Amino acid sequence: MRRTFFTGHLVCLALSLAGEVRAQTRDVDAVPAEHTPSVESAPDAVLDPSPSPAETPVPSSGTVVRGKAPPPPESPERRDPTGAITIIEAAERAGEARDTAELLAGSVGLAVQDTGGYGQSKSLVVRGAASNGVLVFLDGIPLNGAGGMADLSQVPAALVERFEVLRGGAGTRYGSGGLGGAVNIVTRAPSSSARASGEVTYGSWNTALGHVAVTGPLLDGNALVLLHAGRSDGDFAYELDELPAVDNPVTAEARARNDARGGGVLLRYRRRLPGGSRLDVLSELALEDRAIPGTVQNPQSSGRQDLDRLSLGVRWSGLLAGTQASARGFFRRDGLEVTGDLLAAGGPQRHSVGGVELEGRAPLGGSQVLTLTVAASGEQVTDARDAQAASWWRTSVMAMDEWTLFDGVLEVVPSLRLERVGPYWLFSPKLGAMVSLGRGLGLRANAGQSHRAPSFLELYIRQGMLLPNPGLKPERALYADAALVWSSAEEGARWSVTAGGFGALYENLIAYELYPPLAARPYNFDAARVWGVELEAEARPFSWLMASGGYTWLRTQNRLGDPRFYNQPLPYRPRHKWVGRVRAGPDWLNVRTEVLYQASQFVNRTGTRSLPSRTFWSAGASSTFLHGPDVTLSVEVKNLLDARAYDFTGFPLPGRAVYATLAVALDRDSPAVTEEPHASRPPSP
Repeated sequence: MRRTFFTGHLVCLALSLAGEVRAQTRDVDAVPAEHTPSVESAPDAVLDPSPSPAETPVPSSGTVVRGKAPPPPESPERRDPTGAITIIEAAERAGEARDTAELLAGSVGLAVQDTGGYGQSKSLVVRGAASNGVLVFLDGIPLNGAGGMADLSQVPAALVERFEVLRGGAGTRYGSGGLGGAVNIVTRAPSSSARASGEVTYGSWNTALGHVAVTGPLLDGNALVLLHAGRSDGDFAYELDELPAVDNPVTAEARARNDARGGGVLLRYRRRLPGGSRLDVLSELALEDRAIPGTVQNPQSSGRQDLDRLSLGVRWSGLLAGTQASARGFFRRDGLEVTGDLLAAGGPQRHSVGGVELEGRAPLGGSQVLTLTVAASGEQVTDARDAQAASWWRTSVMAMDEWTLFDGVLEVVPSLRLERVGPYWLFSPKLGAMVSLGRGLGLRANAGQSHRAPSFLELYIRQGMLLPNPGLKPERALYADAALVWSSAEEGARWSVTAGGFGALYENLIAYELYPPLAARPYNFDAARVWGVELEAEARPFSWLMASGGYTWLRTQNRLGDPRFYNQPLPYRPRHKWVGRVRAGPDWLNVRTEVLYQASQFVNRTGTRSLPSRTFWSAGASSTFLHGPDVTLSVEVKNLLDARAYDFTGFPLPGRAVYATLAVALDRDSPAVTEEPHASRPPSP
């Protein structure tokens, strides 16, 4: 899908690891490990939704801690048993007036590339891999558009039940594009009890968000309907120093062309079928309209983007001839039209993708389990303005063999995927291992290879001033990681700590170069090296108190032979990131605070221009002051110290902002239950 932010902004979003264009310098959670696998209670995978709370116990968020008992089939840790997986529960962030990108920003190994306030483009960098090297799914439906990047601004937080984040090479399990990892956004699940809820938020810069959801039994199953909408002017004030090297007065400015509005609907249906199998159906429609700001060097006075997305998914899961099996079909269509006095304005562009996936999981004796996946999909992009169109097919076979040895002390998991993407053959092997050291201590490690085939836009379709290059080769990543995990669970309390490191070598990186006079074209460059350290900790000493923290150290090197760039850090990869979070209190009044620090980052390959470091401190409070129906009032202050930061195009990011949220929930089938927000949950061994 075309990501038209014009000129340098467009180019930056298309960048891979090599850097910038020379032309401009969460009702459910993951099932705990001790839960016995069954078809009735098994959640759907990374890459599908989970059961309702009545069906599944709920663990804490944070890094998944695995015990000796196997996790349920189709849980994220079963999809990748040795992977670095983090579960982020949206319910624990209720009332915080945060968008999808902000909910993900606190995770280790992740950095958000943000271009403004509500509705403006937001994407992820994971372990140093560029945004087009990170796969993003909505209940298993791939969201990465034809440009290779998934825009998180188009997935409102109101839809989200939880996030399942896999850090590290994801090519073996999820296919082309998973150089740095994969994120599955699990939407809210339908409930067997009739329930209605709604929420409205209002705050700074005339920002208003809201949603209404109704769920309950329907047609021998359970259904959910959720409607959402939002808008923001985004015209925050900031101070501008046009000549920072000269002692001159600063001028007061207002951020222009930062407005956006959008809305949509989510429909979910779930039904138990004869024999214990289950059918899940999803339909989602999203619409958005936002201004195009351009860049600081080339600001725009007109031009807007109209975006739309239609997603459809059907999944069957159950037992077939004694084998755990699933079958999925999906379809997604993205639309984009740019209007206004812009070079890239013209007719609509459409990106369509649809496919099927069949998976079986069978035990081979008492210590071995084999998983086999076969998938096929087709993609097409059409551009009405230039009467351009391109299409191709993707097919793949994935096999994963899990060996449990020495009475469960050691688990070895080799896997591989053979994939055909358009004209490219891709081979992605992986070897993972996990060792239980006793007393809650464990060690996991992984090594493998992932690929990203060039996108449609990069190969065939001109986009504004970005020209295609049919001669591009796929990017490749060789990666390895290891981590030591410790967890301790006592009655009413839980503690966990994870410390690990990772490294990757990227080859045939795709980056854009100036193509005179004003265009840019992608080319394959040489290589880059990435390595780093990730530290995570979470403490829940009481049911009413939770504290967590995470630190990421990231080192990157451009290995392009050009002496101007050789060994220079890759742009837009901050070396240090730290986040700390505390939430305390019962549901009638709880308070929270979070501090996020991110080091400075270069914005060009020569290491001569950079964005300064930033520290964002947020605080808030929530009170459920009425039950039956439940009524909750929340207040959130973002960027409490009014720290000034900038996006990678040079525009300022929002300063201090205040939001108030009113939420109402009515459950007709059961009495109101007073529950503290962080009640103790079944721990993993």
